[in-house]
Amino acid sequence: MRWLRTVLAVVPALALAGAGLSHPHFLTLESAASWQHLHLLLLPVFPLLAVGFLLPLWRRPGIDVAGFATVTAWVGAFVYATFYTGLDLVAGLAAGTVARNTHSAADLGAAVQPLFEVGDRLGHIGVYGFAIAAAAMSVVLFLRHGVAALAVAVVLLSASYSFLDSHIFSPRGVYTMVAFAAGFGLAAWISAPTANSMPRATTTTGQKGEPTCG
Repeated sequence: MRWLRTVLAVVPALALAGAGLSHPHFLTLESAASWQHLHLLLLPVFPLLAVGFLLPLWRRPGIDVAGFATVTAWVGAFVYATFYTGLDLVAGLAAGTVARNTHSAADLGAAVQPLFEVGDRLGHIGVYGFAIAAAAMSVVLFLRHGVAALAVAVVLLSASYSFLDSHIFSPRGVYTMVAFAAGFGLAAWISAPTANSMPRATTTTGQKGEPTCG
């Protein structure tokens, strides 16, 4: 169970890291088709980064600090998934579509620049939501699992800062995604229930020496 949770937490970030290796650095008439197709394929993948927040927090929040931080992390993850998907749609899919239908390199910049500006604003809001979710999840993990949560906080918050302008562009964007995978993997690992933490039924001995649940 612990290994499965960890794998599920890291796969989206690693998939984005792999995609970053082939992401064009610039949108040109020549790269327009690959730019469009890549962002279409990544449309369902970017929101899945939020799985890294949901798995370690998969329980009913209580009325305490950890419960408040859990809800805050959920809201931050929702903001990330919503607004960063907007970046992918506007500066990725839409800009690539416009570029594929532009016949002059001289006209391309003017055609896609407004899309990039809107996409950047949406992406920044998404990253801010991501950072809030990372900080809030780290609080929950610290309260429940101790100092190992500090490593999660350092990795995810540092990578969030890079995420503001690195997207998944190689090489820094790829390193950013790998850092997300590491942070989410550690969070999933330390938060996974273990055999020692699972509630167990106690047993008593009946009149004939047979164990009965009690």
